[in-house]
Amino acid sequence: MKEGKGTSAALTVLSGPGSSGAPTRSPGAALSSRVRPLLERFQRALGAPALSVRLWTGTELALSGQPPVARLVVKDWRTLAKIALDPSMQVCETYTSGDLEVEGDLVAALEAVFRTWPDEGRSRWSPSALLSTLRGSSRDDVQHHYDIGNDFYRLWLDREMIYTCAYYDRPGAGLEEAQAAKMDHVCRKLRLAPGERVLEAGCGWGALARHMAREYGVSVTACNVSREQVRFARERAREEGLDGRVEYVEDDYRNVRGRYDAFVSVGMLEHVGRGHYRDLGRLIHRCLDAERGRGLLHFIGRNRPSALNPWIRRRIFPGAYAPVLREVIVDVLEPWGLSVVDVENLRLHYALTLRHWLERFEAARHEIERAYDRSFARAWRLYLASSQAAFTTGYLQLFQLVVQRPRDNSVPWTRSHLYPVPARGDL
Repeated sequence: MKEGKGTSAALTVLSGPGSSGAPTRSPGAALSSRVRPLLERFQRALGAPALSVRLWTGTELALSGQPPVARLVVKDWRTLAKIALDPSMQVCETYTSGDLEVEGDLVAALEAVFRTWPDEGRSRWSPSALLSTLRGSSRDDVQHHYDIGNDFYRLWLDREMIYTCAYYDRPGAGLEEAQAAKMDHVCRKLRLAPGERVLEAGCGWGALARHMAREYGVSVTACNVSREQVRFARERAREEGLDGRVEYVEDDYRNVRGRYDAFVSVGMLEHVGRGHYRDLGRLIHRCLDAERGRGLLHFIGRNRPSALNPWIRRRIFPGAYAPVLREVIVDVLEPWGLSVVDVENLRLHYALTLRHWLERFEAARHEIERAYDRSFARAWRLYLASSQAAFTTGYLQLFQLVVQRPRDNSVPWTRSHLYPVPARGDL
């Protein structure tokens, strides 16, 4: 059978005890009857990526007929058994514990897996996976991720502590510049005008709310359930003299009342849960001005419905779910008759954002290990690297949707307001 996506190539022995060093298609002599089926199961589960595996015996095997881009080093038989029985969970768990090592470029290794991982494996819906998509993130789930401590995030985020996709509007832009450009991009899409009122749901450390108030002259109500983030945001607003124009509310977005000219949510929809999409749509409908209200949803998504990796859901983002566009349009917007007037996919912008985050994380890795521990640092390194790989390979998408009231005819005729002409030399 022709080797390709979703198929398994024969395991190829590259080196090891009893091997001449030349690749062979007869691994039986080099592998015990206990090890061989575990390796074959692992290979099938991942779709034969361009990787090699070095066993604790010294034997190294290729998982595909392609030149390996990196090497997985398995410390013992039990580690191999764990990975073979539950690869989507145990590859991550054993890497975190140090029982599995990756020699070579970690991002390249993960990209190889994402490119070949069978679609049926990606989309398998277990009862626990389905439950996680429906229930959404509770306050405890959000605090599990965001209340680790501001000092941790300060080590590798930009100076404004923005933990969402940046926007690289010119080649060579750095992270700080790209995050500022993202905030301007959002504000231009919302067509903000001085004196307007804006509701932001899930405001992170508050940078966008302060930017909207300072640069566009609006007043902002921003809600968040992370105590650490709200405390930081309030302190920063006071320092910048914006506390009279930005109100940070430590509460669930569904409890917000009042009327607003614009609604914005950047990086929150992933935590809402499909079972609460109508609640989010109801909030947008209730709070937006009845005639000219408009909103923007910025979120991680997919091209086909699937649960997030179980390790990500358990260790990093409990309750998280990345929706497809159809789910957002049908369940969030359609019940309230809201019109979609603009859709943009910033997938590669997020891949570059994550590359910058990972570079900063690596520079601070020893400090992170001292403050927390080695397994914590390895888990977050894997999370950032796998996220970058997921966006570069198209496994994840980054959508921005602009919506408005259906009878509002003030929508711009062109997109010229979104893309200012760059200065000469920036092209």
